[in-house]
Amino acid sequence: MRKERIYLCLAHMGGREMDYIREAFDSNWVVPMGPNVNGFEEDLERFVNGRPGAAPLDRRVACLSSGTAAVHLALIGCGVGLGDEVIVQSFTFCASSHPVTYLGAVPVFVDSEKETWNMDPELLEEAIRDRIAVTGRKPKAIIPVALYGMPYRIDRIMDVADRYGIPVIEDAAEGFGSRFGGQVLGTFGRYGVLSFNGNKMITTSGGGALICSGKEAKDEMLFYATQAREGYPYYQHEKIGYNYRMSNICAGIGRGQMEVLDEHISHHRHVQALYCELLDDVEGIEMHCNPSLEIESNFWLCAATLDPALRIKGEDKAYGAVVTGAVGGASGVVHAATSASTDCQPSANVEALRVWLDSANVEARPLWKPMHRQPVYKDSPAYVNGVSDSLFRRGICLPAGPYVSDENVRYIVECIKSSIA
Repeated sequence: MRKERIYLCLAHMGGREMDYIREAFDSNWVVPMGPNVNGFEEDLERFVNGRPGAAPLDRRVACLSSGTAAVHLALIGCGVGLGDEVIVQSFTFCASSHPVTYLGAVPVFVDSEKETWNMDPELLEEAIRDRIAVTGRKPKAIIPVALYGMPYRIDRIMDVADRYGIPVIEDAAEGFGSRFGGQVLGTFGRYGVLSFNGNKMITTSGGGALICSGKEAKDEMLFYATQAREGYPYYQHEKIGYNYRMSNICAGIGRGQMEVLDEHISHHRHVQALYCELLDDVEGIEMHCNPSLEIESNFWLCAATLDPALRIKGEDKAYGAVVTGAVGGASGVVHAATSASTDCQPSANVEALRVWLDSANVEARPLWKPMHRQPVYKDSPAYVNGVSDSLFRRGICLPAGPYVSDENVRYIVECIKSSIA
């Protein structure tokens, strides 16, 4: 067994992060504003606005405390309030949908299409029509998600959204650097969401950003992100605001990370290609790849699906014990599971492979459990076609971060092959 553990995805310090941090301390800018925040926003704006062979865009970026905060502010920017409905991709992490409930609104979940695993445009339109028929009102926003970095069909989603006059909030938290038709994700809709959590393409240790349609929109979001303070010499508040601004220290890390962003994206894509090459002759395992030339994933995580007929050693023991703590890097888990299994979970061969890899010091995880299958959303409207349910049962995420070497990938693949019964 290897001594070192291979983690799913950890960002890598490779730029001048310490220089920017030291400068912040030396100048005493240890607050949620300052030169690093401004500089990081400018760096991000240069990146997201660039389009090879086309005129640059004019999007503005606001750095915030998290990607979840960015979703929350984007919803406010779209006028979402108590009782409103927001269409959210069901196959996602909870940060895409929880902020909807912060505002007293209702998430309406839409399932995925098979190629990208992201929001199905046809099902999206069906959901819009039905919600109008049921409630007499249009949903206030649409949130597609770049699952594991894979771009959504933003051309078709925007076509539907524009026809019904509904703003789009792109959740590109996992898709920083991914492109559709050469354009960076997060720059098509009214708002775009980025995350710089410790496991993302680049990190600020924690943090996120909101891509806005222009300076006026950015200024409005910064107003809400800094406690909605009015322009008086004392504290005057006429709207509810939030403490969502990124710190100057975290932004310093981000500025250093921007210097290695292209390197990180290239590495993730290289790791994905190597998995595809080494697993090509393994029956029953299929990597999730770009479905067309216009879609360019950053491959934040490398995801694969297992054929139900594939037999993995230890399947008979899968879900045999109640989980009492964190599993697979799931930090923050303090509640023990109430049972060994639920009515919607990955197949026994997926869980057996996860356990097998864990015993070999390789971190792997199931795919996101669809939000329409989460107990907390059991009463939310959902428009499903079975795609995300099927993928959740069959899918697994393999390590892909900057610390994952070619040797690591070969070792992981050998572990997978040795697990097959």
